[in-house]
Amino acid sequence: MKPIKVGLLGIGTVGSGTFNVLKRNQEEITRRAGRSIEIAMVADLNIERARELTNGVAEVVNDANLVVNNPDIDIVIELIGGYGIAKDLVLKAIANGKHVVTANKALLATHGNEIFKAAQEKGVMVAFEAAVAGGIPIIKALREGLTANRIQWIAGIINGTTNFILSEMRDKGLDFGAVLKQAQALGYAEADPTFDIEGVDAAHKATIMASIAYGIPMQFDKAYVEGITKLEASDIRYAEDLGYRIKLLGITKRTPEGIELRVHPTLIPEKRLIANVEGAMNAVLVQGDAVGATLYYGKGAGAEPTASAVIADLVDITRLATADPEHRVPHLAFQPAAISDLPILPMAEIVTSYYLRMHVEDKPGVLADVTRILADLSISIDAMLQKEPGEGETRTDIIILTHQTKEKNIIAAIEKIEALATVTGSVIKLRLEELS
Repeated sequence: MKPIKVGLLGIGTVGSGTFNVLKRNQEEITRRAGRSIEIAMVADLNIERARELTNGVAEVVNDANLVVNNPDIDIVIELIGGYGIAKDLVLKAIANGKHVVTANKALLATHGNEIFKAAQEKGVMVAFEAAVAGGIPIIKALREGLTANRIQWIAGIINGTTNFILSEMRDKGLDFGAVLKQAQALGYAEADPTFDIEGVDAAHKATIMASIAYGIPMQFDKAYVEGITKLEASDIRYAEDLGYRIKLLGITKRTPEGIELRVHPTLIPEKRLIANVEGAMNAVLVQGDAVGATLYYGKGAGAEPTASAVIADLVDITRLATADPEHRVPHLAFQPAAISDLPILPMAEIVTSYYLRMHVEDKPGVLADVTRILADLSISIDAMLQKEPGEGETRTDIIILTHQTKEKNIIAAIEKIEALATVTGSVIKLRLEELS
C-alpha cells in the first residue's frame, strides 16, 4: 500500500524526536497503522541543521508554505508554536485537504474553534494529543476511553517547570526566585519563563481538557490564571505542617451553574497520589461518574515523550484517513452539532476551600475578631495554626483553613480582616482542593 507522506513544520526538540522515533520504530508503527508513514518533507529556517538531522531521508526547505501546498503531502505536523504563522499554515493545510497534527496548545486554546470548524467543513482531521501533558495520552482518555462517563472534574499538574520549582522550594526551603535561577541553569525553565510561571501554559492545556470533557467551545479568554511567582517558602512549610502540599493545578469542574476553569497554586492533602508528583513530571486526575477517579502520570515534555503523542496521532489519522468523516471521533469528543453553551463561571462564583495566612499582633482578642468576621460571612473554619512569636517579637502568623465557600465571600472577609488594626500587611490567600 502507498505510504502516508508527512510534512514536518519545525524540526526543533519535538520535531527531531518525532523524526527519530518514527525512524527507529518504523516496523512496529507500520504494523499498527496498516501502512508505512514517512516524513517526506521538512520545513525549518535552519536548513543546515535540518539536513543534518534528516540525513538526506526527507526534502528540506526553509519555506513552510512549500510543505502545506505540496499535493503529495497527506498529513502536516505543525511544531512551530505560537499564534501567528502557525495558525496561517494550519488553516492553509486544512484548506488544501490535508490532515493536521499539532502540539500547539496556545494555538488551539485561542483559535481552536475556528480551526476545528474549518477541518469539519473540509472533512479532514486535526489531532493534538501532544498539546497537553506531553507523552501522557490524556486527550485520548478523555475523548475515547472515558466516553461513557459524565466527567465531573479534572485537576492536573500540567506544567513541568512549575512543578519542579515547587518541589525544590519544598525540599530545600528556598524562595521562588532562587529556585527559578536553578531551574533555568538546569534547562527546566526558559530564559523567559513567563508562560510557565504565570500559569498561562497550564491554562492553555486546561482549556483544551475542559472543552473535551464537557463538549464546550474553547474559551481560554474566560479562564482564571494565577501563577506561582508570589508563593513564599513559609506558605509551603505551613501547608506541610497542616498535612498539605502546594501544586500549580489546572482545574475544571462541572457545576449546576456552569463550568469552573482555573489555574492557580493549590493545597492538596499530602496523602493524595497527585500531591506526591515531584520534579518535572505531569499528572492528571479525572473524576467520572461511572469510573470514579483515574490518574494519568508521566513525562509532560521532552523530545521523545512528546514525539510519542505526535506519532500516535499520525497512526490514528492513517487508520481513519479513508473513513467517512461522519464516523470519525469528533475533535472535541461530542458531535459538532451537540456542542454545549454551558457558561464559564466568573472566579467570584467558584466554590472551594481556602488557606489564609495573616501577620497579627500577639495579644488577646485578635483571633476572636478574625473568626467573627468569617462567621458573619458564613465561612466556617476547618483547621487553624498559630505560630509562637520569636524571642522579643510582638507579632506572629496565624494560618486558617476554611471549609468550602464562594470566592466572593472570602474576598469580602479578607478586606475586613486587613482593615483590623491588629493585622499587618496583606492576608495571603491560597485555594485548597481535597480531590476526593
